[in-house]
Amino acid sequence: MTTHIKTVQLFVTCLVDKFFPDTGFAVVDILEELGLTVEFPLDQTCCGQPAFNAGFWDDTGAMARYTIDILSQSNAPVVIPSGSCGDMIIHHYVELLADDPIYAAKAQALSERTYEFTQFLVDVLGVTDLKSTATDCVAYHASCHGLRGLGLINQPQQLLDQVEGIEQKALAGREECCGFGGLFAVKMSQISGAILQRKLENIEASGAETIVGTDVSCLMHIAGGLQRRGSSIQVKHIADILRSER
Repeated sequence: MTTHIKTVQLFVTCLVDKFFPDTGFAVVDILEELGLTVEFPLDQTCCGQPAFNAGFWDDTGAMARYTIDILSQSNAPVVIPSGSCGDMIIHHYVELLADDPIYAAKAQALSERTYEFTQFLVDVLGVTDLKSTATDCVAYHASCHGLRGLGLINQPQQLLDQVEGIEQKALAGREECCGFGGLFAVKMSQISGAILQRKLENIEASGAETIVGTDVSCLMHIAGGLQRRGSSIQVKHIADILRSER
């Protein structure tokens, strides 16, 4: 590790907090093993992305200002195990509060020290080899917000390439949407379901036993589809793979 950073803040996201807490612990374990102190602001709540996507921008603005206040109590970098929530704080807070005389500058300052988890490891810390070992046969699914919003093209793959013992399979259309899209899956369920079916067909054809991603939202959507098909294929956040048998 070649950076002077000693402390980070974890913005854990709603879905990790409520449905995938082990992923949150995996992120903390990895960061602490790299010698970092991980702060967890206890008053953090939703970043506001569902309200933002639904068009409730006044409500989102209130949530954004609250989150900015919580994460600005420290100047430490903010690490988020989600490309979608990361994209919200990094890009959409700045857009949403651009005309706010008080919070425009605060949103920009927070944006400049906020990172998705794999982005932080690779681009900020310069770490690609965590000395991890695993026995999974995996394929990687690239979530849309991370890929297109944050440019997470190589970082997750660089980390996976260094995990000893895993077998990697090619996933056709790995950069194509899984159909989740937050409220999109609710408001346009038929389109969402059709997109998911194509993704599931590619997953089953890959020969992988585990699908790895950087967003538990997409992974939860994929897992539900696989379960309904009676598939034994599992899903794991990349942090769960990187912590395996360390």
